[in-house]
Amino acid sequence: DIAVAMATGEIWMKVPQTIKLVYHGKLGRWVGGKDLILYTIGDIGVDGALYSVMEFTGEAIDALPMDGRFTMANMAIEAGAKAGIFRVDNKTKEYVKDRANRSYKVYESDASAEYAKVIEYDVSKLEPQVALPHLPSNVKSASQVVDIKIDQVVIGSCTNGRLNDLRLAASILKGRQVSHDVRCIVIPGTQQVYLDALHEGLIEAFIKAGAVVSTPTCGPCLGGYMGVLAAGERCVSTTNRNFIGRMGSPKSEVYLAGPAVAAASAILGKISSPEKITG
Repeated sequence: DIAVAMATGEIWMKVPQTIKLVYHGKLGRWVGGKDLILYTIGDIGVDGALYSVMEFTGEAIDALPMDGRFTMANMAIEAGAKAGIFRVDNKTKEYVKDRANRSYKVYESDASAEYAKVIEYDVSKLEPQVALPHLPSNVKSASQVVDIKIDQVVIGSCTNGRLNDLRLAASILKGRQVSHDVRCIVIPGTQQVYLDALHEGLIEAFIKAGAVVSTPTCGPCLGGYMGVLAAGERCVSTTNRNFIGRMGSPKSEVYLAGPAVAAASAILGKISSPEKITG
């Protein structure tokens, strides 16, 4: 395949079918893109969108900032999808305006488009979600996951390392302290996010709370370095995978969550909903 692509500039690819997902309702204060995608994967499973495109729509998606949409698209693969896509709206155009270095064409779904299936959710009462070991589909509401002590928290990465993610985490950590039993590692997604967070005072808030701030890296997410888990250790992470041995020892455990749950858990030393911190 690689040789043919190099020789012809073309590659064979099967056009995937599309699954339309419609999210109704207004999202709660601490609920974002990570919670929507975890909830979805928990419902359809890690093979629920095999070789498909996941098309995310609905009023909850329209209200979601670009950062939250990126998180959902990032994790579409965790349901087996080939891609996660969104309708191009004014938020998208505003985001692209100062970033695109060439002209682009906007594509819309045809009014007569046929979908492999249409799945609808009412997310108006959705709580922050947590994926328990050892699959992104092993999902429960954060309020159902009680008294599970942790050793480490990772906030950031390619999945939840954007500026709004860091703002959310900092709003909970600011003026509070990370538990003395927990290592808290903050990883901005890009150098630009790092600079923006620095200018906004978010980095200072993290450091004063007792967290360690890294330059952008995959580091602990794949068990590479800086935050590798030992046997018996548990981590709450805003990354995208929690397979056996993903972040270190095969005898460690990874719990996936959004920045709000991760920050609250870092303070209390156990998996916690942000409401336990903020009331």
